[in-house]
Formats: sequence, structure tokens, C-alpha cells
Amino acid sequence: MNRPDMASPELAAVEVHGMNRASFILRGALGAGAVYGVGTIAPFVSNALAATSDVDILNFALTLEYLETDFYQSKGKSVGLSGQAKALATLFGDEESEHVAALTKAITGAGGKPAKKPTFSFPVTNQTSFLNLAYVLENTGVGAYNGAGPSISDKALLAAAGSIVQVEARHAASIAVLTGKSITPNGAFDEPLTMKQVLAKAGPLIK
Repeated sequence: MNRPDMASPELAAVEVHGMNRASFILRGALGAGAVYGVGTIAPFVSNALAATSDVDILNFALTLEYLETDFYQSKGKSVGLSGQAKALATLFGDEESEHVAALTKAITGAGGKPAKKPTFSFPVTNQTSFLNLAYVLENTGVGAYNGAGPSISDKALLAAAGSIVQVEARHAASIAVLTGKSITPNGAFDEPLTMKQVLAKAGPLIK
């Protein structure tokens, strides 16, 4: 799907196949980012995760990390990356995998059950399209963690999430430098967006 009014069309064709709450919120976040831009991810996630448990929030973060790990480790190997792009994809894939392990351990330690890994489909066919989507996905991840953070009640878990989002931001900045894109695509601040506004336009994008 490629509409001229989309802010981040790369996200519109990313497919997340899963039936749990975390995958549903992730699909909604990607849909919001496709239409309004990655700056809208944080308020969307914050609204979607309101009045939910720390385990639910961690499972959302885990589902996001599943997506990023699969993107770098699986898709990154199939599109023929080379040079610095290949090096970054390898490094980032390893780090996203470590995030998966850490979140899985945290969820189990909190008495919860880790969400199952969904299946994903990424609309990339070469190095250029891979890097373009990587840039958008990493900035989406930053917005998602920023949106989820205020809903976490356990300070230790909040600190852990904070340590992950900083790495996601560094990933985004590294790709920005490599591709000549903006390091701060949303400027100094992200603009808020209500759940109603998002669903009105992003709903048709949710697969």
C-alpha cells in the first residue's frame, strides 16, 4: 500500500501476524507511524497501554524486539548487504537479540508468560530499501519505548526499558549518518495524537 498522504509509507507494508495483545498494539503503532509519521508513535502507545500491567507492557516491548531481531538477522541476510550496512545489521541484530533475552527473563521473573514470537514480512528487496526501513523502524522503536515508559510502575523495570531505548536511539542515529538522513526527524519534540485520530486513518493499515 502506498498512498501519497502517508508520512512513513515504509511502515504500511510491514506485516505482523499474531493474535496477542502485544502484536495488536504493535500493528496499530506501525499503522499510526505510516500515516502520521514516527513522531506519533509515543502518544499512540501510551494511550494503548493505559491501565495495563507491567508484564503486558514488557510483552509489547518484547514483540517489538522480536520484529527488530528478525529484520536484522533474517531479512538483513537475504537482501545482500555489504560494507558498513552489513556490519551495522550484524551488530544491531545481535543487540536486538540480547534485548529479547533480557525482556524474556524480566517477564518470567515478574511471574508472567513471555509473548510468542509473531511472524513478520518486510517490504525490502535491496540495500537501499533495507536501510530506509531500518531508519524508520529504529525511530519507531524509540517512540514506542517513550510511549510505554510512563505506564511502567516498577522502577527497576522502567530503568531497564530506559537502557534499551537509548540503544535504539543510537541505532537510529547510526543509520541516519550512514544514509544522510536527519538524526532528529521529529525535531526537538514529538507532537501528541489521540487514539481516535490514529484509528480514524491508521485502522485500514492494520493487518
